[in-house]
Amino acid sequence: MKLSQLFTKTSKTVPADETARNAQLLIQAGFVYKVMAGVYAYTPLGLKVLENIKRIVREEMDAIGGQELIMTNLQPREVWESTTRWSDDVVDVWFKTELKDGTPLGLAWSHEEAIMEMMRQFIGSYKDMPVSVYQFQTKLRNELRAKSGIMRGREFVMKDMYSLHASAEDLDAYYQQVIEAYKKVYDRLGIGKDTFVTFASGGAFTKFSHEFQTVCDAGEDILYLHRGKNVAVNEEVLDEAIKELGVGKDELEKVKSAEVGNIFNFGTEKAEQMHMTFAGADGKEHPIYLASYGIGITRVMGVIVEKMADDKGIVWPENVAPAYIYLARIGDDAAVREQTDALYDALTSQGCLVLYDDRDLRAGEKFADADLMGIPYRAVISPKTGGKVELKARTGDSTTLMTAEELLQHCKQQDLADVLA
Repeated sequence: MKLSQLFTKTSKTVPADETARNAQLLIQAGFVYKVMAGVYAYTPLGLKVLENIKRIVREEMDAIGGQELIMTNLQPREVWESTTRWSDDVVDVWFKTELKDGTPLGLAWSHEEAIMEMMRQFIGSYKDMPVSVYQFQTKLRNELRAKSGIMRGREFVMKDMYSLHASAEDLDAYYQQVIEAYKKVYDRLGIGKDTFVTFASGGAFTKFSHEFQTVCDAGEDILYLHRGKNVAVNEEVLDEAIKELGVGKDELEKVKSAEVGNIFNFGTEKAEQMHMTFAGADGKEHPIYLASYGIGITRVMGVIVEKMADDKGIVWPENVAPAYIYLARIGDDAAVREQTDALYDALTSQGCLVLYDDRDLRAGEKFADADLMGIPYRAVISPKTGGKVELKARTGDSTTLMTAEELLQHCKQQDLADVLA
């Protein structure tokens, strides 16, 4: 990527209509464009971050047997009426529309009923299970409040997975596998140490659920933590939960947090409501066991910005950054231009993700943009570097000089953090 070819531009001005820090920075850095409250478009830079987050999630879901698919956003009323969740009194975030002939439709906010309806065609026996399917899809929810930037959207990207089982024991075992897979996801996203499995209300899903909450001052939830015992409880179910967990309220630390994942064990409730059964080993018909598991992809992106940003701008972890190196050419010296162009070509040819600032701007402007965009490492070539490359980490204060060949080798090994340590 060359900055001269990107249509987006950075801005020094904080958006006047945006109070959330994550959205302010993402808009200023050119990662998102605000359409309206709770609705954001993602530019090429923003999309690269989302795709990196999705890649990590996809790898961990595949590792536990998830099969990726894509469901429809348009949902027929009848399927959801069978479980009462078509009613606005039960689910208050529906966007609803209709066909030209007046047939009512809903715009999907989740897919439990839709998945179960599809699986009627494929599951008839206990031998057909377990099945675990997941998707990355744009969800639409008519949220009353949408003031937390991309952390609470009316239109957002979500990974939702659904597993179907022949027994409660099999579902429980897989449920625990997903919990461990989610922990790996958050570790790889750089927020694992501050993310806790939390006992919470299930809302329109089930009576209770498990949330994954990240300690974050910009979050909308209140969490009670016991770090030593690794216990976390959402405030909304605190009184019920502490009885089961065997801790006193006075032992718990009160913090603000942001939900980055949520999982629900429905048991046989959905199957009973939808009259879905399978032939068991005993020859009798039994209801299917269902669980669902969500990670807000765009929400996680916003939480990462909130957690890691500093007074200069965004700080992306290496795993999700849109580029590994911000390469800046300073000045218009012919030799410098030739050297920087050659380094850019060499880095990209070996698969290193580079954002090349080849614009005709002063050094200070380029460095400010590098900090705002949050690329992990900044490499500079100028008349002052004497044919070498000046390297600096986004969150570091010191710089080091190395040859282009040395930089190429370190990029190939992805060990620049060790070099600058």
